[in-house]
Amino acid sequence: MQKYDALCIAPVPAYTPEQIRSIRNRYHISQAVMASLLNTSVSSVRKWEAGEKHPGGLALKMINILDRKGMEVFV
Repeated sequence: MQKYDALCIAPVPAYTPEQIRSIRNRYHISQAVMASLLNTSVSSVRKWEAGEKHPGGLALKMINILDRKGMEVFV
């Protein structure tokens, strides 16, 4: 069953700082708004976009959802 589950869930890709900035710009939102949507700090979003840190775990999954499905999913 675990093998079946692993096959059904697509892996979440890593996002570059440019891709994260591009997603944010696509929806015309500030770093503060993106941080609020992802339930993280503005500092984290700023560091992701500067390449100082990389999102992981839930934040990475939420960025992927924002990228694929749009902001409508969050409201």
